[in-house]
Amino acid sequence: MFGLITTSAASSSATANTLSSRIPSALLHQRSNAIALCSQLTSIVCVQVNGNSSRSSCSAIKAMAESHTLSVPNNEPQTSASGNKQALISLSDKKDLAFLGNGLQNLGYTIVSTGGTASALESVGVSVTKVEQLTCFPEMLDGRVKTLHPTIHGGILARRDQKHHMEALNKHGIGTFDVVVVNLYPFYDKVTSTGQIEFDDGIENIDIGGPAMIRAAAKNHKDVLVVVDSQDYAALLDFLKGNQDDQQFRRKLAWKAFQHVASYDSAVSEWLWKHTVGDKFPPSLTVPLSLKSSLRYGENPHQKAAFYVDKSISEVNAGGIATAIQHHGKEMSYNNYLDADAAWNCVSEFKNPTCVIVKHTNPCGVASRDDILEAYRLAVKADPVSAFGGIVAFNIEIDEALAKEIREFRSPTDGETRMFYEIVVAPKYTKKGLEILKGKSKTLRILEAKKNEQGKLSLRQVGGGWLAQDSDDLTPQDIQFSVMSEKTPQENEFCDAKFAWLCVKHVKSNAIVIAKNNCMLGMGSGQPNRLESLRIALKKAGDEVKGAALASDAFFPFAWNDAVEEACEAGIGVIAEPGGSIRDNDAIDCCNKRGVSLLFTNVRHFRH
Repeated sequence: MFGLITTSAASSSATANTLSSRIPSALLHQRSNAIALCSQLTSIVCVQVNGNSSRSSCSAIKAMAESHTLSVPNNEPQTSASGNKQALISLSDKKDLAFLGNGLQNLGYTIVSTGGTASALESVGVSVTKVEQLTCFPEMLDGRVKTLHPTIHGGILARRDQKHHMEALNKHGIGTFDVVVVNLYPFYDKVTSTGQIEFDDGIENIDIGGPAMIRAAAKNHKDVLVVVDSQDYAALLDFLKGNQDDQQFRRKLAWKAFQHVASYDSAVSEWLWKHTVGDKFPPSLTVPLSLKSSLRYGENPHQKAAFYVDKSISEVNAGGIATAIQHHGKEMSYNNYLDADAAWNCVSEFKNPTCVIVKHTNPCGVASRDDILEAYRLAVKADPVSAFGGIVAFNIEIDEALAKEIREFRSPTDGETRMFYEIVVAPKYTKKGLEILKGKSKTLRILEAKKNEQGKLSLRQVGGGWLAQDSDDLTPQDIQFSVMSEKTPQENEFCDAKFAWLCVKHVKSNAIVIAKNNCMLGMGSGQPNRLESLRIALKKAGDEVKGAALASDAFFPFAWNDAVEEACEAGIGVIAEPGGSIRDNDAIDCCNKRGVSLLFTNVRHFRH
């Protein structure tokens, strides 16, 4: 243990003489300059002596005129083997620190801590040994160096079952640590705060000593318990009270520690890449994921599943279903997340009040109207059979009137059956609107979501790897609809074509959408050939196809006796497609012969 000697400026010379009497003359000769310095300063002075060697140190650590304290270690290392249990605590987030400190102290632990944490512990009555009292070295470089010292890391990393490790500690007068509790500088919070942070400020918030201690303790978890999460304080104290030797508990804490540091480093890496290169596709990519919930099952009952939230810096306040607030209903399932994501992504792209209904990730009903009640009814009408049991999404607030309509609206198929939905998604709800929706069904999931920001990185897994691409953020305002036919579409036909084009973007390929008056009339999705998708869309549109707009997610490889000609014969008024086929002229000739307008977008919208 370290002995504490109180000194003052007036007695500093006497203190030096007293110390001299305890140190061999040969060593005093080697350290005469340091002793002279000690005699002149009101300081903390650490002198370490090992009787079996000619090793000593004496260094002025830190002027402390207000305390006038001198620390001198004795020859006995602070080891658990000798019955002295030590815990090292260094926290940026001091949540529940009093509970932890008092709990460890009551269990007989000597607590070693750093600056702010030590002060916080002392303020609640916990006795603390400061790190510099062990290291005989001051905090320096504006706090960059506090715990990076052999006395600290030797005490953490020494294996208790290795005789030569313990002999080395004894030789150097180093005690062991049994518990290490550390969390890190709030780098993530700083660089994602609403106010812009300067680059140099971001650098200074990168923790160095903290990760080093965490990794050291986690590596030596067989002998050292490492804690990085305040939620584990109670479990730690219970474990210590039981005097247990549960290696699984220790391994779990070690795993959590390494994961904590890995996530921290991934944030630093992402931030630095953004400020250095900025390209979305770095040579190495780490995506930090945090478990939000365990799911009942995956796509099918025999598949286990879970849902993770992306904690990348780029996802902070970037919107999306992952961060949606669930106000009501059963827990979300794997398929619920996929369908809700599809519905929300689609409806968020429309500027006017819009309702989108999705089934199995495909929009089966879309309508935009100034009157959102009418938009909802038209979206259901597009395909009421598919809409039943689907996900309904709105891009405006759900108020009392809309909530009542959702709750009471009957299916157009029989005029009697109330429409049933798995999920309702909207950007916000009035208090009364939310209350009414909750009354529709105990199981109805009610989500409040924020619109996805543009420019996100889209990731998708394949066997053994991941595909990364820009998100498909293009809207009709971003592209040019070029007239390729002799007939130029009327203004309302242009509007219909743009609406259909925006809808088809969210339909699985091969995709065809037929729309008129800002309302989807029919769609064909997921067929291996485009002709079959067309026929499905025409069937759903029925008689309303006359004069409607048709959008295709990709070009038509054939025109005559194929999709283009069938669409023209069915009464389609305008066709919007990317173009790019070697038979584009056939499509143009076919449309000219039938008096149909043809628009090329030069943008493909495959969705696999």
